[in-house]
Amino acid sequence: MSVLLKSLTLSGRRMVAASARYHSSLTTDLIENMDKKATWDRFYTESSSRTATFKNFEWFFSFDTVRDFIMPLLQTKSHPDALLQVLDMGCGTSSLGPSIYRHSTLPCRVTCADISPVAVRLMQEHVRTEAIQPLNLSSQLEFVELDCTQLHKRYSSGTLDLIVDKGTTDALVRSKEGRGKASVVLKQCLKALRVSGSLLQFSDEDPDARLLWLETEAREQGVVAADVAVQEVGELRGVCYYCYQITPRAVG
Repeated sequence: MSVLLKSLTLSGRRMVAASARYHSSLTTDLIENMDKKATWDRFYTESSSRTATFKNFEWFFSFDTVRDFIMPLLQTKSHPDALLQVLDMGCGTSSLGPSIYRHSTLPCRVTCADISPVAVRLMQEHVRTEAIQPLNLSSQLEFVELDCTQLHKRYSSGTLDLIVDKGTTDALVRSKEGRGKASVVLKQCLKALRVSGSLLQFSDEDPDARLLWLETEAREQGVVAADVAVQEVGELRGVCYYCYQITPRAVG
């Protein structure tokens, strides 16, 4: 078994096992169809029906675990008169995006986007009932339904300062038909980012596999379109997690 296949197989099992504890009937669907809207609509519908009160569902870990990877990137503005533009891509019902909104010292617009309208609705209802107060009163928070393979329909080139991806790319590359979609998403992220911006992918995929894929995909007509770096987040519940930072290069 290749390093890449082994990494995808083991990590995919971990992701499925985490959710299967609550939704055993979803196991097969999650293994094969994590790139499908219907799968996530079902997942969040069943999740919300099992509890009387709303509870954030976190893939991998919560905001506190990766706060120090995210927030330093929001300390400066290359365009002083505008809000920092942040996208939580594939937000689900995570508290990640709202936590960035809550803790950013500089004014920012945090867009939490997901392919599932069920997840979006649950988050919209949650923030209506439990208002979140931002550290900077000029900051904005929104939840939108968005297929991350179609970022270009919402964002023009060079408009985002930060894209955070906690498990979304992992879900795509580990689904039966999602690997091509993951490539499309990466390329669209690079186009949507400012040259000063970054894409952060949080993943449990080993660098031997993920770095090779990122470096290969971040090329356009043979030209390297981005710089790729990795830091270890740490080990949680016996699993090692990583932060992959992808930064677009200026076009010469």
